[in-house]
This record gives sequence, C-alpha cells and structure tokens, in this order.
Amino acid sequence: MAKKRITMRQAISDALREEMLRDENVFIMGEEIGVWGGTYAVTRGFYDEFGEKRVRDTPISEMAIAGAATGAAMNGLRPVAEFMTINFAFVAFDAIVNHAAKVHYMFGGQIKCPVVFRAPGGGGRQLGATHSHTPDIIFAHFPGLRVVAPGTPYDAKGMLKAAIRSDDPVMFIEHHTLYQVRGEVPEGEYIVPLDKADVKREGSDVTIVTYGEGLRISMEAAEELAKEGISAEVVDLRCLQPLDMEPAIKSFKKTFRAVVVEEGHGTYGIGAEVVAQLQEHAFDYIDSPIKRVAQKQVPLPYSRALEQSALINKERVIAAVKEVL
Repeated sequence: MAKKRITMRQAISDALREEMLRDENVFIMGEEIGVWGGTYAVTRGFYDEFGEKRVRDTPISEMAIAGAATGAAMNGLRPVAEFMTINFAFVAFDAIVNHAAKVHYMFGGQIKCPVVFRAPGGGGRQLGATHSHTPDIIFAHFPGLRVVAPGTPYDAKGMLKAAIRSDDPVMFIEHHTLYQVRGEVPEGEYIVPLDKADVKREGSDVTIVTYGEGLRISMEAAEELAKEGISAEVVDLRCLQPLDMEPAIKSFKKTFRAVVVEEGHGTYGIGAEVVAQLQEHAFDYIDSPIKRVAQKQVPLPYSRALEQSALINKERVIAAVKEVL
C-alpha cells in the first residue's frame, strides 16, 4: 500500500473527512469548527464541503456540546464533538462520565452511545496553568469510556476512524505539540484497534513504556542512548482505557528494567498504574527499581523557561534509563 508523509493534523483531518463521506450519520460539532475551521485548523474547509447540518458551530458551552452529542449518539447518530482544549472538558464532566460512559451499562445494553470527544491537551505551548493540563488518567479512571492518546500520524488516523465506528464513547486526546509532527500514513483504507499497545522500537537493555508526547521524547532518548551502546525498547500504550499491558510485560521480561514516561503528574498517574501492573505480573523479573519520568507536581507556568523545566524531556528520560542500568 502506497504511503504519504503528512502531519498529525492532516491525518486527523483526513480521518474525519473520510468517515463523514463514508457514513452520513457522522457529523462534527464544537466551538468555531465550522466557518473558522477549528482552533488548530483540523476542520478547515469542512463547512463548505459538508454544510451547516453536519458541521455544527456551537455556543461556548462545553456541557451543552457534550450533552447534545451524547443525546444524538443515543438516538442513532455518530457525533464527533470537539473541545477547544481538554481543560474545558472539566465543564462537561457530568455528560461525559455520568451519561455517555454509563448509559449502555445502566440500560442493560439496550442503548448505545457511539460518540467521540476530540480534545487537544498537554503543555508546552505557553497556555498557562489552567489551559495546560494533562488529565488523561482522570478520564481513564471511569469504566465505560474508551480513552485514546495517539503519538504518531499513523495511529492518529487509524484510531480516530476506529473510534468513530465504535459503538462505545471515546475520549480522543490529541497533544497540542504533536499537530506538526510528520509520519508515514497509508493512502488506502486502514484502522488501528482501540485496545492494543504497540512496540515502536525494539531493544534489549531497558523497556521504556510511554504514550502521546512521551513517545516522541522517548524515541529521541532511545536514539541518543543507542549512540552509547544502550538498547532501549519503546512500548507505546496508545490506549489508556482499556489498558493493554501485554507488550510492556513481555518486553520487561526480556530487559528486566523499565522506565515509564508520561507528561501527566506522577502522583496517581498512568505511570503508577503501569508500574503496579509490571510488579504484579512480572515481579520475578525486576532487576532494578522501576523509574517514572513525569511532569513536576506544579501548575504549569506561563514562562517558557519555567514551563519547560516542569515538563518531561529527553534528558530526564536518558538519566532515568542510566539509573536503572
């Protein structure tokens, strides 16, 4: 299958367009996604192509967006609701975790809720403390809601298409800083499953478990470590709920050492869950305490220098790997 090298922004846009062309029940809604073309230009041109019925500019009310999208999904449509930033999803929390995530279970499977909530998240763009959260673990905590956080254009397109076709509600998290990242994407039809982790780089000395923006940083760290003769295997979780730990456990049983990299805060984080499962399922293989690399436990500052000092980076990952070795 022929491939093209495109940005993650283009991959997400292509996935949306293809699914809207494939299924007339798919429509998109959110603040400024129509005439303006979306905060990050993902939906530019969609309003002219599909019209106002399927490209719905909404009021500035995330609870209204999530509530209307959930109701539309319960009635047979397949809405893709965009939050301008995942920080605003806090305002819509009730609709997401109390309604979308619960109706299928509470009504004995009689009602489906095939809604996708798209939300850019993370730090690194000097958006200030209230607009730079990485609350992935919060949404992944609740059963009934799938949580996806791709780190490559290939995964972003394939997983968004799978999310739109899924009968489950999906929180689809896109990191702000990855929209310009380029990668190879097949030109033909494909989907990526919503419940499988993936080994992005094979290695033998240490396992790095990560996802999202952490994947980019971990891959860069692995390249630097290779120059020093250290072979790092990088496992991309991709899906946070359900969490597929099998590739990470298999890798850990080979390397005996692990570093977990996440942009969210380490306290009660994704990394804590990964470490717990590694020791639970592979205790006899632990040759060194498992290290975690996470955002420092502070609200992210606006100052670029201070913000960068609080976030994860390549140097911190390399230092953690050398420590476990």
